[in-house]
Amino acid sequence: MKNFRMEYFRSSLKSVLGSQPQDDQNSASETVLRLIERIQHCTLLKDRKDACRDLKAISKKFRVEVGAFGMDALCQVLENDRRDNEIVSLALWSLLNVMDDFSNEAQDCSDSVSRKELLGEEFTEIFIKHPENVGLILGLMEEYEFNVRWPAVKLFSAMLTNKPKEIQEIVLLSPMGVSKLMDLLGDSREVIRNDALLLLMKLAKGNANIQKIIAFEMAFDRIFDVMEEEGHLEGGIVVEDCLLLLLTLLRNNISNQNFFKEGSYIIKLVKMFDVQTDMQDSGWSSQKVSIIHLLLEVVRTLVNPGNPAQAISSCQQAMHSCGLLALLCLILMARGVPASLLPETMNTVAEVIRGTQTNQDYFCGVTAPSNPPRPAVVALLMSMVNEKQPFALRLAVLYCFQCYLYKNESGQAQIVQTLLPSSAEVGTLTAGQLLCGGIFNSDPLSNWFSAVALSHCLIENPALKEQLLCVLLFTNTGSPPVSLLQQCTTLLQQGSKNQSKLGLLMLLSTWLSLCPPAVKEFLTIPSSIPYLTSQAGSNEHDENEELVQGLCAFLMGICIKFNNNDVESYSQENLRQLIAKRIGLEHFLDKLGKVSRHESYSKAAKQPQPQAKQPNELFLDHEFCRLFKALEGNVIKAVTYKPQSELTNGSEGNSLAAEGKEILANYIRQKEETIKDMMNVIEQKDAEIQRLKSTDHHVITRIEEKVGKIAKVILTEMREKGLDDVIIDTFNRLSNANEAQTAARKSDAHMQTIEELARQLEKTREELVRARLAEEKLNHLQVDHEDLLELVADQQTEICELQAKLEKFQ
Repeated sequence: MKNFRMEYFRSSLKSVLGSQPQDDQNSASETVLRLIERIQHCTLLKDRKDACRDLKAISKKFRVEVGAFGMDALCQVLENDRRDNEIVSLALWSLLNVMDDFSNEAQDCSDSVSRKELLGEEFTEIFIKHPENVGLILGLMEEYEFNVRWPAVKLFSAMLTNKPKEIQEIVLLSPMGVSKLMDLLGDSREVIRNDALLLLMKLAKGNANIQKIIAFEMAFDRIFDVMEEEGHLEGGIVVEDCLLLLLTLLRNNISNQNFFKEGSYIIKLVKMFDVQTDMQDSGWSSQKVSIIHLLLEVVRTLVNPGNPAQAISSCQQAMHSCGLLALLCLILMARGVPASLLPETMNTVAEVIRGTQTNQDYFCGVTAPSNPPRPAVVALLMSMVNEKQPFALRLAVLYCFQCYLYKNESGQAQIVQTLLPSSAEVGTLTAGQLLCGGIFNSDPLSNWFSAVALSHCLIENPALKEQLLCVLLFTNTGSPPVSLLQQCTTLLQQGSKNQSKLGLLMLLSTWLSLCPPAVKEFLTIPSSIPYLTSQAGSNEHDENEELVQGLCAFLMGICIKFNNNDVESYSQENLRQLIAKRIGLEHFLDKLGKVSRHESYSKAAKQPQPQAKQPNELFLDHEFCRLFKALEGNVIKAVTYKPQSELTNGSEGNSLAAEGKEILANYIRQKEETIKDMMNVIEQKDAEIQRLKSTDHHVITRIEEKVGKIAKVILTEMREKGLDDVIIDTFNRLSNANEAQTAARKSDAHMQTIEELARQLEKTREELVRARLAEEKLNHLQVDHEDLLELVADQQTEICELQAKLEKFQ
């Protein structure tokens, strides 16, 4: 039977592991089988121990045979011989050698990486088919003996590497499973503590529930304690591991982020940024730079724009009040800071000040240590328009400037004011001058940066858009001044680089939207509409050229939507006729639709921070994408609008009516399909909410009752026994040795009772935590459900409006 099993397993793995010499295979298999037989059947512990020692010695070289035939025997050792630390240690090392692909790199150098990974995963899958095996390893990690705890930690970490999701599920169902793993961080032996950090990182990765349980087990306190023991910035790789675990617990986990903020852990981050003694030292170690990079990631995780607005605001306020923002600005403006650290520091400062007036005002008051001293905003813009600066730094400056202006009307006004005629000292370099200089620069990237930065001065601020119309520029000596709007239009027509054109088109679209006076002035420029018409009607098929054409169509639509008809030759109706005759309505709408289908649009719309590794990857800005999304429907309505009287006159009117009818009908069908998909999602959410409602209340009530009963039993036991006082008084009064011995046995029994009740209470507490997590999930589902209903209502309203519009064509 054994020979048959050996041949079967060998043949099943032959395609994965490759063939080996027949004699070697037989010899290895026979040796392993003999050792396993001794482990299973020898009655003397010494004999079993010797067999385990020999099996461990060959487990790396013959891991296939050991894993195939010896796993059950090794698990039997862990269960039956647990009291003997030596044999347990040997069994654990043998299992580790079988499951850990990395520890077998030297022996498997001839195998491919995929074969090694598959082998470790297969053996791990076999091991965890019986969840009690994982429970054995968890129990052994409670042993303080180094030769048992350390291999148990390493084995558990290897299993997490091979089968993370399965192990996570088993740990969640195991009583006090996470608590046992958290206790490892308190081990005084550094090698175990450090491996525990790596283990917890793997355990928490991608599982929000485990992340929350770990956080509730006071993980943040233990992590900061370890970093303090290691010397913060001087701690090396251990501090890096601590910060990586911290990131794993915080990233995309709002519950843990709130717990981190409410626990005043943000203040502890300030100690970690203590780099003042190194400000003038250019010799920063690579380890220290890596640690600061991770610290900056932790800060950014707390204030990520994708988090809920209230959570972001509270973290930003805490960072300002505890001095973290001041320290970040100090690092940003200091000399000697490594160039690789500046962009990430700038991005962190950007998100700490984004949308919070107090923090933005503080940043506005920061002064750069230059000669003469300049505001930090001006110093950063000088770097942005400087072609010699690294691209990553220039991009970070743009993001910092955008965040400074986000929802900051006073900051926007200050920038625009520097462009208006004033009594400012001649020769003083201002932010407005730098932005205009960048727009007129011959460098396309500087054009794009400056145009996008200036557009952020105008977002949701119609008053500043009108003020900017007053800016006059002297382009040539002896020539009359021209307006900034006219100069931007001229540069748009003369430009040969798509990047420059896109930057100017985004600036003009932001400027003209919701500002009829700006539209009027733009229409008075003789070449403006002819240029937009030629671009929107072009048949160029280059992807980036089509993006330029789509933005030209969008700008032309804005000129229709926000046109007050003051320019007679380019009134709303005349522009519609121009589109119909010179471009074609369908062609115009196709150009407009290609903008949102472009890859750069999807990329820019995802998050506020510009994402590009190379300069030629920058095309669209996040805020412009939001503007385009908000106005696209209004622009389509404005372009396709036709008075009722014109729809019944002539064949041309009939053809336009038919064309408009078909377009609107297609649009309505798309909206109806969208609503259908949303209703399916809502039905699924309803079903899940009802399921959670039917179970969660019963579970939580049962657990709370159980907790109350256990607590009552413990209190009653303590009142009846009076454990501490009774034991002391009894031993003082008893003079007879037999009586003392009897009393000791009774007290031990009472203590065991209390310990058992405490274990039950701890187990019930973990059940309660899981139930609370389920309740929180239910709350999130209900919020999503309400949002979907609101969205469906909006879509249905829009369909009603479109159907009413469609009836006009019939």
